[in-house]
Amino acid sequence: MPLNAELRGATASSSSTRARLAGAWRNRAISVKAISFALIGAVNTAVDYSAFLLARAALKKITASFALFAAPSSSRETLLLIAANTIAWLIATTGSYIMNSSITFAAESGRKLRWRAYAAFAASGIAGLTANTVTLIFGVQVFLLPIWAVKAGAILASFIVNFSLSHFVVFRQPARTYQPAVST
Repeated sequence: MPLNAELRGATASSSSTRARLAGAWRNRAISVKAISFALIGAVNTAVDYSAFLLARAALKKITASFALFAAPSSSRETLLLIAANTIAWLIATTGSYIMNSSITFAAESGRKLRWRAYAAFAASGIAGLTANTVTLIFGVQVFLLPIWAVKAGAILASFIVNFSLSHFVVFRQPARTYQPAVST
């Protein structure tokens, strides 16, 4: 093979490698997206946990809030946990949508925040909230584990549910239709 042809082949190979890498970055694999989602999730975990602790403390101190929870003390504690958890979830979900739309699922969202996409993200997050809350209630009230440890496990349960729904439902790319090349 002549040297000139080898150089052209090497350049074409290098160019195609760069194109494949650029395409892989734009169409990131699920593992890369999961890592990005997890890193954003780490930030949201701190937000969720902090908001939960603050909301729980605030709701405990507000005596008027107990009028809303007019029930036996064990039921009152359950309602307090659910209310504080829901407040924390709303705050964390909003931050998660903004960051994941801008970073993890940027190719799918075009890095644009849309109310409809936010509604779909929040709606799919209800399954994560349910997994989180069920884990929290069972861990604290059935297994009698410390609340800090149970809340950490509840966040992990919601991570698994939320990533799956975000990747496969909320930010999925539309199916590509095959169009054969037209020869002229």
